[in-house]
Amino acid sequence: MSGWTFLTNHAHVLICLARDPEIRVRDIADAVGITERTAQGIITDLVDAGYVHREKDGRRNRYETVDELPLRHPIESDHRIGELLEVLAATRTDSSADTGPRAG
Repeated sequence: MSGWTFLTNHAHVLICLARDPEIRVRDIADAVGITERTAQGIITDLVDAGYVHREKDGRRNRYETVDELPLRHPIESDHRIGELLEVLAATRTDSSADTGPRAG
């Protein structure tokens, strides 16, 4: 694989959270190819910016994406996070199936 991708690590983390609201930070880090500390920092960025709600569930966290917020860059700000997640957050095994409504 080449040294660049079309999406940022923030987008990759957001997609992981949308796919699995109960995912562990360790699993996000492994999936994205970043450290756990970086993954935690990105989650904090997303929570602080209002794109993700985090709720404690015992020792675990549960995440909910806020789909109606706009993408952050001026070039794409006329699109909503939910549009991105609708296309990219479907898991590989069910990408051809209707994913139905997501939390958010």
